[in-house]
Amino acid sequence: MPDNTHSHEHSESCGCDLLHLLDGVDEFSHNVFPGNKELFRSLAHSQAPHTLFITCADSRVSPEMITQVRPGELFVCRNIGNIVPAYGEMLGGVSAVVEFAVLALNVRQIVLCGHTDCGAMKGLALGAEATAGMPTVQAWLRNAEAARSVVQTRGLDENQIVQALVEENVRLQLTHLRTHPAVAARVAQGQLELQGWVYDIGHGTISVFDDTHGRFESLGEARARLRKDTTG
Repeated sequence: MPDNTHSHEHSESCGCDLLHLLDGVDEFSHNVFPGNKELFRSLAHSQAPHTLFITCADSRVSPEMITQVRPGELFVCRNIGNIVPAYGEMLGGVSAVVEFAVLALNVRQIVLCGHTDCGAMKGLALGAEATAGMPTVQAWLRNAEAARSVVQTRGLDENQIVQALVEENVRLQLTHLRTHPAVAARVAQGQLELQGWVYDIGHGTISVFDDTHGRFESLGEARARLRKDTTG
């Protein structure tokens, strides 16, 4: 007789998880929504987000929580490894999101956010054996292969490689972003800013890529630099 215990337990777990989600919706509908009725009424028929936020699909990364913004402020694009294929390489969902956000929604900023302990970067570091049986994932991660090539030249030890890949991948995807015609045009016109972040899950902090000096800086440094640039 086949043992169906695991299957039964998995089914019960799925049911509990779905119930948990529905309970959350009930809480939102009855307790959260009423207190923000005017906000949602203003969003009911249009949106005007100021930022396209591109980040990893990792369940531990919550853009709205990290940035403490309200609904309607971020246009969010999530995928494995916060990847943006270079224009023409793999036209699809990410390219369409970028184009729509820039040309239809007129976002003023694009933030590309990586994070610590990224599973995609771990897979990239380990190579094909880490993603065996997942051909789509393997094909997708080829869009980050240049980051691995750069990191491999540094002679880092095992404990440093993933974090180095996380940071180098943010740099690479920012470069890919600039190959998109809509992005390139708006940046040239001074109507669009690009910024790269790395979110530290365990510490709740953000480091920001300083394109001028080619390094990641602390949140405090980034804010001081932006204030200085703004005030002239």
